[in-house]
Amino acid sequence: MKIVFLILLILVVAVTIALWFWRQADHNADQAAMARLAALQPASPQRFDLSLLEGLPEPARRYFRYTIQPGTPLYTVARISMTGKFGMGNRESPEYMDMQATQMLAMPEGFIWKMSASRGALRVSGSDTEQWTRFWLMGLLPVARMGGDPDHTRSAFGRYVAEAVFWTPAALLPGPGVAWQLVDVNTARVIVRHEGMEQAVNVVVAEDGRPLQVSFDRWSNANPEKVHRLQPFGGYLSEFQEFEGFVLPTRVEAGNFFATDDYFPFFIAEVTDVEFPRPAAMMHPE
Repeated sequence: MKIVFLILLILVVAVTIALWFWRQADHNADQAAMARLAALQPASPQRFDLSLLEGLPEPARRYFRYTIQPGTPLYTVARISMTGKFGMGNRESPEYMDMQATQMLAMPEGFIWKMSASRGALRVSGSDTEQWTRFWLMGLLPVARMGGDPDHTRSAFGRYVAEAVFWTPAALLPGPGVAWQLVDVNTARVIVRHEGMEQAVNVVVAEDGRPLQVSFDRWSNANPEKVHRLQPFGGYLSEFQEFEGFVLPTRVEAGNFFATDDYFPFFIAEVTDVEFPRPAAMMHPE
């Protein structure tokens, strides 16, 4: 009996150690993703000038005039720190958890969102990127590991193109792979093309250009059938603050089936800081 108990104890310890190393490997991958995206920041960015808006639809011009102040260096990579709530349930039973997260956003190349969330004794942590979704229960048990397939890549692309509207407007100025269209007097549509993917996002702006809501058709399986298909996604932006010349929302509410009776805002974020990481050569000039 003692031998059986000893064998079971050894197995438990071995599995626990293996899971710990697995979790550390995820942490290392997260840090590598953060560093890779931060390195995409332009070393000598152009400064914002209203001449860059020539030919854009009028709501798009309003959007850029509000979100980027003249003379601001056009940084396209941002690190966003946030708290808030993350819904693990559905519209009828949201099951919100308290959330803390850091995101590195480098549209159109990718993003990483590293979060931890809790409700009572329950703890969930992990990360989302354009390549993977990896979440752990209580820091030790893997509960979601997805990615590495076209469905995930397409869905993630929609997410971080839309989030560029929130937090990196400089990445959406017209240029290769980025075009704007007029929808109506207060709505413009940005279309981003990158590596064979295309995503259109609608932006509704106020009279002063403040973006009020963002919506798009997202490739997603967040539906009762668990089948990937295009379905409405979007959110509301508010509580704007200035960060190094960019005027950005610090409250974002977003979810599936936006503007329908089934809308579920599973993501409610309160932004605590937005930074624009500098390349090492700029941080430590010779």
